[in-house]
Amino acid sequence: MDYLMSKVREIYEQFDASHDFQHIERVYQNALAILHTEPAADAEVVKIAVLLHDVSDKKYTDSKEQEEQLIAELPVSEEKKQHIRDCIAQVSFNGGNELEATSMEAKIVRDADRLDAIGAIGIARTFAYGGAKDRKLYDKDEEARTNMSESEYRQKNTSSVTHFYEKLLLLKDLMVTEKGKQMALERHQFMESFLQQLQHEIGQ
Repeated sequence: MDYLMSKVREIYEQFDASHDFQHIERVYQNALAILHTEPAADAEVVKIAVLLHDVSDKKYTDSKEQEEQLIAELPVSEEKKQHIRDCIAQVSFNGGNELEATSMEAKIVRDADRLDAIGAIGIARTFAYGGAKDRKLYDKDEEARTNMSESEYRQKNTSSVTHFYEKLLLLKDLMVTEKGKQMALERHQFMESFLQQLQHEIGQ
């Protein structure tokens, strides 16, 4: 696991602050917290999937070559390697077009990742990513989309505040583990308070 940590650190430190290695460390801790409440889950699969889940993030690369190479080098069975691939594939929101999380391990990884997209850290990451992509902080005239394809979700350069309404505020109700649901509640409420204050300050 230490070797894999070292390898993925090199990859993630090439990304902007919203998806750097600190993001992976936080998701890892979220996953451990959920694992404590799901003793039947395969902890090894969860930990490896967390470490690898953003290596091939479509926001940064069109290739799965690095992900596949790292999985191929894992000292685990082919069956477990496929389980890890499935967990990774089932993490992404994709504009509301996500794949079904078909195992407890996938549910844990998904919830752990989504917890890092909300609350105070979620707010910070949203504006960090928006800054890296030259997005507006907010756009009073922009309407949040409620129904879109994955390509539409990824291609339109919406403002950072609009992203809250298109994704982040939806995540609380999309959590699938009981621990994830509990952890999401406070973070969701903090985001709502932040947006209320923001609207007050910009005169909306």
